Parts: sequence; C-alpha cells; structure tokens
Amino acid sequence: MSGKVAGRTGGTRLSAWNLVLLLPLLMLVTPWFNFDKPRVLGMPFFYWYQFLFVLVGVASVALVYVTTKQRPAETGKQDHLPVDDLDEGDQQ
Repeated sequence: MSGKVAGRTGGTRLSAWNLVLLLPLLMLVTPWFNFDKPRVLGMPFFYWYQFLFVLVGVASVALVYVTTKQRPAETGKQDHLPVDDLDEGDQQ
C-alpha cells in the first residue's frame, strides 16, 4: 500500500510568512534591553520590554497562522475514507 491517498497532500509547506516567526527571537538579544530606564508604571525597561515581546510573539504567530492556513480544496463535501486508507502501519 502506498503512503499517498488520492486527493490528499501532506508534508511541510514552506512560506515566506514563516520568517515572521523569527521576530520574537529578537527578544533574546539581552544587551538591547538590559536597562533600567525608561520606566512604565514603575516597571524597569527590562521587564516591560519582555512583556511587550510576549504580545509581539502572539501577534506574529497569529499572523502566520491566518496567512498560511490551508483551506479545503472542495467545500460542501465530507471527507470519508475507508478504514484501510487510514491505517498508517505497514502490515504484511
């Protein structure tokens, strides 16, 4: 039995949008934000910068998800496969 099922595609799909996921990694460059001032609501720059990058990380993941999610090729049609096609094991 082959690993392919008619009408289905699998594997990793590459997209330029995935590069946006590198943006939150900029938070790891500590010398850029290892400062006390300016303070926001009494919090040193070091802390509120990290909180800001939590939001940047969530926004970048959401943006990449929305722009790269796959839509079904055919709408209104249910996806029913026989049990044998769902089996991933190679039995002989």
